[in-house]
Amino acid sequence: MSGYALTAEGLHTYYGKSHILHGVSLKVAEGKITTILGRNGAGKSTTLRSLVGLTPAREGMIQIFGKDTTRMPPYAIAGLGVGFVPEGRKIFPALTVEENLKVPVDRPGPWNIQTIYELFPRLQERRNNKGRQLSGGEQEMLSIARALLLNPKLLILDEPSQGLAPLIVREVFRIVVKMREAGMSVLLVEQNVRMTLEVADFAYVLEDGQVAFEGTAAELSSDEDRLQELAGVSAEQWTI
Repeated sequence: MSGYALTAEGLHTYYGKSHILHGVSLKVAEGKITTILGRNGAGKSTTLRSLVGLTPAREGMIQIFGKDTTRMPPYAIAGLGVGFVPEGRKIFPALTVEENLKVPVDRPGPWNIQTIYELFPRLQERRNNKGRQLSGGEQEMLSIARALLLNPKLLILDEPSQGLAPLIVREVFRIVVKMREAGMSVLLVEQNVRMTLEVADFAYVLEDGQVAFEGTAAELSSDEDRLQELAGVSAEQWTI
């Protein structure tokens, strides 16, 4: 193995005639948290959709766990051990929490419904409630839980803290850290820059569909001018 769960080189992705990604290249190290940051419209979600085959790149190359996945359909990429938590949660509103958790195909590994309930006690309390009856934070936990039930080796999350109260945001980020502690590789797209940099190992910043920064999260966190220019964040500090 190369030491990387995922590598992407020179991705060019379009929506119709609109050219969104302009030669994006990135790597996700095994057992580490890598984050993609940037302002709205920078191409973050499009990058994730390209990586998992939902919006295939017209040019470029993607390898996941050493296998060329550039032209693979999403279900085949998931079969390699890739979990994807999309923006907007996408749970089944008419199903109960437990019914939602029974949707993913069983894959061997440490995550099952019981271990999910141990990680998310709130979901166990709400297991008989419909998805539409859950709070935003509970829906996000359920969305992450469903991805974990695939027992992925690589977990990709798109804006998991979007619209959540600060206390719930901290809980979501603690769970992301636990994924790394369990040996999982994580690729995280986030708007919550300060908290993301507290937990991430490596960081990329996208600007107009191009990589404007790549380096360690610590390096980016210490560069206030770059944060202000590229990520548009305040000086507020977060504690995980």
